Amino acid sequence: MDYIFMTDSSCDLSAEIAKEINVEILPMEFTMEDKSYLHYADARMMSLDDFYSKLKSGIDSKTTQINYNNFINYFEPYLKAGKDILYTGICTGLSGTYNTCLMAVKDLQEKYSDRKIVIIDSMCDSVGLGLLIYLAGQKYTEGVSIEELEQYINDIKLKICHWFIVEDLDHLKRGGRISAVVATFGKALQIKPLISVDEGGHLINVGKVRGASNVYNSLVSHFERDAENPKEQTVFIGHADNKEGALELQKRIKGMCKKSIICDIGPVIGSHVGSGMLAILFLGTRNLKS
Repeated sequence: MDYIFMTDSSCDLSAEIAKEINVEILPMEFTMEDKSYLHYADARMMSLDDFYSKLKSGIDSKTTQINYNNFINYFEPYLKAGKDILYTGICTGLSGTYNTCLMAVKDLQEKYSDRKIVIIDSMCDSVGLGLLIYLAGQKYTEGVSIEELEQYINDIKLKICHWFIVEDLDHLKRGGRISAVVATFGKALQIKPLISVDEGGHLINVGKVRGASNVYNSLVSHFERDAENPKEQTVFIGHADNKEGALELQKRIKGMCKKSIICDIGPVIGSHVGSGMLAILFLGTRNLKS
């Protein structure tokens, strides 16, 4: 290929999937106990088990966007080698990374005026970005041009439907996303936030799910309601230290789609939602009704 397809580790794709679709995943930084780590697709600096163990013990985690110099360092070797670049990563609704990338690209484009650098705001979050990259990566490995891949991503990015149910109300409370009173009553009544992503890429609280058994019913019902041609789709199931829940959800949608893939939610998103989150991602209509 005469261009490189790139994203960042907020996509929560495994190293195996990244290799399968030939996408390069740029690491993103998180900090725990005053020590900084880069989260790579293979979690080489801190395993996800260790990350969630620390999180559940009350250790805070803070994330950092990819900075200007890192984008220069990631992109420039490929430009020097005569390659073009297409990058789409964490959306503007969650991070300033995209705007920082644009600044780096502006300067790189002046230096490498004969090269093409395409930057796309994904309008997707976490495993939703992962699904976007997975689908685009299949096109990339088929040999489409950079212009064709850019068009394909822009055509489908707002069709990626995100449905998350958050388990860790204490973590949301610590992050200031819900009050202590809401967290206390939510735990007592087994009420969990139902979260989606709007067309600006922002996480929005759409509704509430009460009781553990209704978690699966809610996610499956949204898939049934909003998915386009579900029998032909690859569906992503994301989980934050909740493999048992992910397997149960996978079992419940078996036969409803062509294929389902379970993805671990890493520190970039896990830092903000805590452990236990469960998500279903698919192509369809972004219907933000609970």
